[in-house]
Amino acid sequence: MSIDRHTLELLAPAKTADFGIEAIDHGADAVYIGGPAFGARSSADNSVEDIARLVQHAHRYHAEVFVATNTILFDHEIEPARKLIWQLYDAGVDALIVQDMGLLELDLPPIQLHASTQTDIRDASKARFLQDVGFSQIVLARELSLNEVKKIAAATTCQLEYFVHGALCVAFSGQCYISHAHTGRSANRGECSQACRLPYDLKDKDGHTVASNQHMLSMKDNNQSANLRALAAAGVSSFKIEGRYKDLSYVKNITAHYRTLIDEILEHPDTDGARYRRASSGRTTFFFTPQADKTFNRGYTDYFTNDRRHGIEAFESPKFVGEPIGRVKKIDTKGRTFFDVERAAPIHNADGLTWYDPKGELTGLRVNRAEADGGGEGIDRIFPADPLPTDLVPGTSLFRNHDHEFERALGKKSAERRIRVDARFAATHDGFALTLTDEDGVAVTATLAAAFEPAQNAERALATLREHLGKLGNTIFSAGELVLDLPAAPFLPAGQLNALRRDAVERLEAGRLAAHARPLRAAPVEPPVPYPQDALSYLANVSNDKARAFYARHGVKLIDAAYEANEERDDVSLMITKHCLRYSFNLCPKEVKGIRPDPMQLVNGDETLTLKFDCKRCEMHVIGALRPHVAKMRDTVVAHKVSFVPQRKTNASVR
Repeated sequence: MSIDRHTLELLAPAKTADFGIEAIDHGADAVYIGGPAFGARSSADNSVEDIARLVQHAHRYHAEVFVATNTILFDHEIEPARKLIWQLYDAGVDALIVQDMGLLELDLPPIQLHASTQTDIRDASKARFLQDVGFSQIVLARELSLNEVKKIAAATTCQLEYFVHGALCVAFSGQCYISHAHTGRSANRGECSQACRLPYDLKDKDGHTVASNQHMLSMKDNNQSANLRALAAAGVSSFKIEGRYKDLSYVKNITAHYRTLIDEILEHPDTDGARYRRASSGRTTFFFTPQADKTFNRGYTDYFTNDRRHGIEAFESPKFVGEPIGRVKKIDTKGRTFFDVERAAPIHNADGLTWYDPKGELTGLRVNRAEADGGGEGIDRIFPADPLPTDLVPGTSLFRNHDHEFERALGKKSAERRIRVDARFAATHDGFALTLTDEDGVAVTATLAAAFEPAQNAERALATLREHLGKLGNTIFSAGELVLDLPAAPFLPAGQLNALRRDAVERLEAGRLAAHARPLRAAPVEPPVPYPQDALSYLANVSNDKARAFYARHGVKLIDAAYEANEERDDVSLMITKHCLRYSFNLCPKEVKGIRPDPMQLVNGDETLTLKFDCKRCEMHVIGALRPHVAKMRDTVVAHKVSFVPQRKTNASVR
């Protein structure tokens, strides 16, 4: 089934149901949230009851709720996952985000399926296959360029989802096993230990240090603010914000930021005449000015959207450095109780300030008191809570990573979302009728049985009608046009008008919920289409019998077990990434004549990882092996949970 890609969806994260409600109120067309299990953020779980509460709120605006059931599953989890999916469907959830293909072999409800970014969608053949097996929306790999998105769009008719903001996994999603290899915590099971945020030394093939103590695998945060229109033109219709671990101020601020940008696209068509539509109802009013720079980030990059370029890395720190705020002008060297800042913007009490110390490490302090122009015009005097650290000296560049005034604004009610309603108040044979019609065409009528008594003061009576019938302040609606279809101005007590309006509003809320049409499940193509490959390595993340049966049904002849089965005991690719350290350090054979793509090493303490470079595909592989204690833990603790895994010698055929 073809999906209209001119309907643009803003998709926001929800750590909890309350976060999801705020995301909807701040303009999200859809939210994604983890259920009580099987979501790829293990500490962001929610009960089915809470999700049902979020669904109820979202559907009032014809917004949607997607639940992430996107971990790989072991055999003993298949039946619990199936039962949970039915519970989610009964709770009104609009779609599931899925990684494990074993779920497609189950008796599922007619709920729409979205292919998680964990399924590693980076080419047209994979995208088309996922569409043909029943996925209506696919979450594209973060690494794709605009041209690559266009190719996928040309080969498919399903909806394309693209990450536009938030933290970047350095690896192709679903293709990172370092966490499991080192700790037994699998990223494909929602338990990533984030080895990518650690500091490493980079060494060449001869053991010489190229760079030391840098966060070699840490990326800046994704920010596609400048590319939204180009992404829409390329075929993207769902703009996804990362962040199911993020705090509420992040959800409010970043959702509002992208709502504002998408509304600009909706209101001003492209020069080629392309017009876009919103995916849900209502207009949001913000009580603050969205500013993406104010919210946690590691610096921003648009990654590979406009092809490979320098500056995507966050080598210095994986922490939030903050916005540049000024430089130290003067230090109280005697008492070390204050310092003066030549600032770019006012500094507030309780702000957080950061700087890099002489070792290049990020440090900071909390402002106890800030005196505006205390050190001269444009120079604030800062009194921290503790004595000044010795590494803070005149000339130090300062950043602000906590703007207390901005956070206070977000801590209050910071947005309001309302749906336009037109009203018609008419006389009937036995009284009056109030008809409300919302912006989606949902119409309801409430009636009032009352004798028609002409008002002595017609002007006042009509003003009273308009005043009380238009009182929608405590509802999700805003008053549009009010038509009075009356032979004369009637006299009606305010209490009767208020009761009639409340009745009509309740009916309209119920009518909107009844009119919400959950998206349909796409039917798979029959007979089953062949998978693009006929052999799958551990990189396919097959961890249960149902998934093996799925791939076998689609023509795959050789299926290795997932890395989490611990069959891969030797050195293998623990991470595949488009980020390339040779490129970052100007050692790319494609750019520097005479350089060979020799292996390199990443060293963190006693841990050494080998880097190998696939220059044809412009990919870097981080090579390592399963740590012995992880292999032992798997064998002794949970091997019985993965009874489907055959011995290597019998792995040449599909059961």
